[in-house]
Amino acid sequence: MSYPVTYYCPHCGTLVALEREGYLADKSVTPYPLEGWTYVAPTEPFDADEATEDGDTADADGVRFVCGESDGVEWDPHDGVRGTDVGGDEPYREPDAEGVGCGEAFYLSFVRYDEGREIEPRAESAPVEINPDPRPSGPRGPSGPGEAGGPSDSDGFW
Repeated sequence: MSYPVTYYCPHCGTLVALEREGYLADKSVTPYPLEGWTYVAPTEPFDADEATEDGDTADADGVRFVCGESDGVEWDPHDGVRGTDVGGDEPYREPDAEGVGCGEAFYLSFVRYDEGREIEPRAESAPVEINPDPRPSGPRGPSGPGEAGGPSDSDGFW
């Protein structure tokens, strides 16, 4: 037997209802995928109790939603959260006034185990280039005293 379970888009607060089986092993809903997790669309089998037409069980570690656009779920932009309650550090996005949701992807991640221990999720790493500017990072200072006997030889007074 399945039940509607609701989640909020972390970008804009739009509410989504997804039909789920009785046992839930939800870990988190995030605006980014977790490293090492595999995600499927809400229309594909994702619960361990669900099976494909071939009889195979689902191997998904989570569900990938596109806010207001994913099929197989119910979207309700009027019953979500608004303002500072949305997204934590994520910039707040208003739901599309002409449609439903903001169109951003977000991820429902399930609890995963390895040899009986829960795997702690990490955000996907992204390469970061630190100080790509070819200019020197320090201030430009005076060039220093001139060479003795050179064309700009001076004792510093005139």
